[in-house]
Amino acid sequence: MSIIINKQGNNSVYHIMALFTVIIWGTTFISTKVLIKQGLSPEDILFYRFLIAYICIWTICPRKLFANNLKDELLFIATGLCGGSLYFIAENRALGITLASNVSLIVCTASIFTAILSHLFIKGEKFKKNLISGSFIALAGVAFVVFNGSFILKINPAGDLLTITAALMWAFYSIILKRLDKKYSTLLITRKVFFYGIITLLPTFLISPLTTDTHILFQPTVLGNFIFLGVVASMLCYILWNMCIKHLGAVRTTNYVYIVPLVTLITSSIIINETITPFAIAGALLILSGVYIAEKGFPWFKKIASK
Repeated sequence: MSIIINKQGNNSVYHIMALFTVIIWGTTFISTKVLIKQGLSPEDILFYRFLIAYICIWTICPRKLFANNLKDELLFIATGLCGGSLYFIAENRALGITLASNVSLIVCTASIFTAILSHLFIKGEKFKKNLISGSFIALAGVAFVVFNGSFILKINPAGDLLTITAALMWAFYSIILKRLDKKYSTLLITRKVFFYGIITLLPTFLISPLTTDTHILFQPTVLGNFIFLGVVASMLCYILWNMCIKHLGAVRTTNYVYIVPLVTLITSSIIINETITPFAIAGALLILSGVYIAEKGFPWFKKIASK
């Protein structure tokens, strides 16, 4: 009995870590928006935030350079692509050619894709009614929050397909982590994600050169936002997220992605005075209800609900 209680207690910590991570990720749009206004491209921002994260994590991560075998090293490359360059490039390009509301809504399907891929590729993973039903309820809530009382859904095949690609990339990233976390430490995996994220991003600068203007990069506002994105939103949050996937599983952890639009809505209201409508409030309730239903069968939520 004491062993079960300890496990439950440990799991509650990982749920809190996942919640903290999505709260941070929900606020990163502000830093990104500030940096874009300073003349930096989305690719510039990703390169520098990952570079800062990589330099920082190198100081605390074991100096192991390569995986145990070529297959695992290829999987590490895949994490850099799926959780780094391809995900951010697809999402940012989609934002340039379709509505932001479409992107915010569609990218949240990463949780559903993760559930499907886990069922297909992870032994012992089965579809659970509460996870599926909770996911769709939370997704409906995301739609309410994203549109915030102004329903505008404009189908743009190229932009929407890019967003679906981004969601799939994040789902694959979560699945690949489950293949690696039994053999390697979370710190090593995270360091590899940043390294290969940077390497696979480099070809994009052949088309659009990297901004290296030190006058821009070392402005206090720019540098401060890069430190937040690199140290907190990237290094710290990727470590926490990867730990959560290791202990909670890919599906349960990714379900917290639904909360990101809710955090974005709240921070937009506080910082740039965007209006929160009754539709958004209803959406927030649906998101929280959906995440609750998805987790309802697990001891951590039962313990909270019983208090």
